[in-house]
Amino acid sequence: MTATEPRPAAVTGHGRVVWFTGLSGAGKSTLAGALRDELEARGERVELLDGDAVRENLSKGLGFSREDRDTNVRRIAFVAGLLAKHGVTVLVSAISPYADTRREALQALPNALEVFVDAPLDVVTERDVKGLYVRALRGEIPHFTGVSDPYEAPEQPDLHLRTDRISVREGVDQLLARLGG
Repeated sequence: MTATEPRPAAVTGHGRVVWFTGLSGAGKSTLAGALRDELEARGERVELLDGDAVRENLSKGLGFSREDRDTNVRRIAFVAGLLAKHGVTVLVSAISPYADTRREALQALPNALEVFVDAPLDVVTERDVKGLYVRALRGEIPHFTGVSDPYEAPEQPDLHLRTDRISVREGVDQLLARLGG
């Protein structure tokens, strides 16, 4: 670009962030993936930031201390904010166990929606094909959220989905209704 060329116009998209929080196995990734498919079919620009993929690629090397978990949530929020600023609907699927850090992240994001994906411990343990909950309950895995580390459920989420009581389709329908479409 030369000095006489006009600068590209700033992107002023109307992105939004849908932050799915809940225990491992509650259905965050399942609901986020189904919502992504629905929104993409409608022609929306959508990006899914899944907690496991982010931890592997963006937060590799972080452990599971309170500080590392908070750093992970802040990194996810930073990327989500950049994408949303450019008109993308960002679906975040991350346990994000601490209420104050989650609140801090959500307050910094445009058009943020907090979705509590909720299932009781016995249900998520039953869904856990890797057996992590059983191992954590036996004390073999330290710092396991919901067992030996806290999970602070949202007190007033924008949407509370009890995945032990609804189907994925019903969850997506409730999400779409909350998103206005």
